[in-house]
Amino acid sequence: MRQEYRDAQEIARRLVREVGEPLFYGRERIHVETSAALFREDPLVRRAVDELGARPDPAGHGLGHATKVAVDAGAIILVERGPADPAGGVRRLVTLAHVAGVLHDIRREEKEHALRGAEEARRLLRAFALREDERDTIARAVANHEAFRPSRPMGDADGQLLSDALYDADKFRWGPDNFSEMLWDMVARRDVPLSAVLGRFMKGLEGVGRIRETFRSETGRRYGPDFIDRGMKIGRRLYAELTAAGGR
Repeated sequence: MRQEYRDAQEIARRLVREVGEPLFYGRERIHVETSAALFREDPLVRRAVDELGARPDPAGHGLGHATKVAVDAGAIILVERGPADPAGGVRRLVTLAHVAGVLHDIRREEKEHALRGAEEARRLLRAFALREDERDTIARAVANHEAFRPSRPMGDADGQLLSDALYDADKFRWGPDNFSEMLWDMVARRDVPLSAVLGRFMKGLEGVGRIRETFRSETGRRYGPDFIDRGMKIGRRLYAELTAAGGR
């Protein structure tokens, strides 16, 4: 990574700390922690992690990104449905969300990556201990996760919640994570000068802002705009600091 990227990333990380943690992680901490514990314990999820870990990381969308998406998708389901579930249905839905979260960007660097990822997920999941309808739900949720594209109805309440939770958890990453991690991983792969990144920065920030009104679940609509608002604040301050530094 270029030194100018490292320096810019350190500024971004400082700004992330100054702007503060998104409300979701404070208000729904118990659900996030429960989802994270289930993620660590589930053998199906570990198998999905192993599958993804054996492949090259797509820029900005590797295992770290996938893990955050998976855990937050599970947490959204727990918020919506509640943890009390003697029959295990909610826990199973969380497992499916975790697997979908791990696999959602498995074909990230291809055109139509959500559709190609859904196809790859179907292929991989044939070897998993899942019912056929569960495989179908995961694959269709993966197909639905791309921003600014039509989302196909899932046909039942559980599937719709899983699909919406996956989308929302992925778009949570367009907030602070976009500036502390994802942006720098992506530009480092391209190895372009920071000045070129800054030349397109504000237009890219407009795209981040457009995500604000696209959240799908009730929980996503409640907390998603806060992620985006924090990300926009970080982005504007980062741009101001970097352009001021460049002008000195």
